[in-house]
Amino acid sequence: MPCLNEEETIGNCVRKAFEGIERTGLPGEVIVSDNGSEDRSIEIASSLGARVINAPKRGYGNAYLSGFAAARGEYIVMGDSDDTYDFREVGALIKPLREDGAEYVMGSRFAGKILPGAMPWLNQHIGNPVLTWILNRMFGLRASDCHTGYRAFTRDAYAKMRLQTTGMEFASEMVINAAKAKLNVAEVPIIYYPRGGESKLHRIRDGWRHLRFMLMYSPDHLFLIPGGLLFVVGLIGLLALLPGDLHIGGHLISFHFMFVAALLVMLGFQIMLTGFYAKAYAYTHRFAPEDRMIQLFYRYFALEKFVLAGVAIFLIGLGFDVYVLITWINQGFRYANHVFAVRPAIVALILMVIGGQLVFSSFLLGILDINTKDRG
Repeated sequence: MPCLNEEETIGNCVRKAFEGIERTGLPGEVIVSDNGSEDRSIEIASSLGARVINAPKRGYGNAYLSGFAAARGEYIVMGDSDDTYDFREVGALIKPLREDGAEYVMGSRFAGKILPGAMPWLNQHIGNPVLTWILNRMFGLRASDCHTGYRAFTRDAYAKMRLQTTGMEFASEMVINAAKAKLNVAEVPIIYYPRGGESKLHRIRDGWRHLRFMLMYSPDHLFLIPGGLLFVVGLIGLLALLPGDLHIGGHLISFHFMFVAALLVMLGFQIMLTGFYAKAYAYTHRFAPEDRMIQLFYRYFALEKFVLAGVAIFLIGLGFDVYVLITWINQGFRYANHVFAVRPAIVALILMVIGGQLVFSSFLLGILDINTKDRG
């Protein structure tokens, strides 16, 4: 259990934890990961038999990572030291690990019971449900309480999760990485009690950190899907206006709207490239080794081919501009109809920008792929 100035509750938590371990019939230990307490928390925990370790770097995730590193058991149970979880019932979390083949178990407050005063109304009815819904949709989960602090897992499962974050987003990272590692996950209903002592949570700041982490961990939702939508909408607009003006509902839609469409195409393409960089980085640095899209890409990726493709697109765009220039010269350095020149010039601009982006992006993706060819 992580601890930061919890002298009012740490004693109850340690006593309940030892009682819960005894009820399981398994040998065990209680580890308190102190994150810089300045009260009597360490003294109280030590006097009750807990093994207190020092987590010098501040942060919810840092405290847990230090505690997990010190743990010696086959099963690891985590929970806050504010007396909101009843550690006497730890056997309920351990049971799916021991008997049902589960590798990771979450104690669900929403499937169980939240006692009056245990959770602010906004957190209970908006914050936690919304964040859980987003996480489930983004990562294909079916959890009812993604931000519970009461969980259990095997030592092997902990190694597979590759946890790294140091702050409150640690709770989201565990759920996401458990899904990415394809762990066998189970939920058990629990009772959530009102906390003792002063809360360390900051509702808006911590909620944003969870949401920010989920977005950064999902390049598809943050980059590829929005970028793809912008690109497709812009492309449709360009293709519709390239032959000439449109009359919709008695309104003239002329080449002016092609500038907006061009912006959407280039912006969408750049956002998609950024998402691809993120996915490639995550794959090559082992954050997302199972990403099938990037696996297939790097299996057939050849820097020279992509550079040549980018150069070809750029030259096609340049060809449009040359055509416009020749037409201008042939018409005595003026246009009988200036609109005629604008449409191909816009297409030339788009193709040249995209071609240039593709050339330099190929080199960046090649840099990320250095020393990874041995993966097979």
